[in-house]
Amino acid sequence: MFELGILVLVVVGACWLFGALIAGLFKLTFGLIGALFGGVFALFAVGFAALLVVPIVLFALLPLMLPALCIAALVWLIVRASRPHADPPQAAPTAH
Repeated sequence: MFELGILVLVVVGACWLFGALIAGLFKLTFGLIGALFGGVFALFAVGFAALLVVPIVLFALLPLMLPALCIAALVWLIVRASRPHADPPQAAPTAH
């Protein structure tokens, strides 16, 4: 009877170990899938938050950036004015 109890404990332990192995595989699989979906959602959320925050930050920094933007605009105007103007293309003469 003692040997039968030991045998039952070994069988139950083996089943328990096999179940724990299967449960671990499920946990690993669903954890990886959850991490993948979580990462995609996090990228989406960060992008959406950036779309909301970036214009507000740019408007907040506009007084600091205004002198540099004015200098850049002045340089652009000087460079544009100093270029020679290209003549507009002439229409090809037509034969009558």
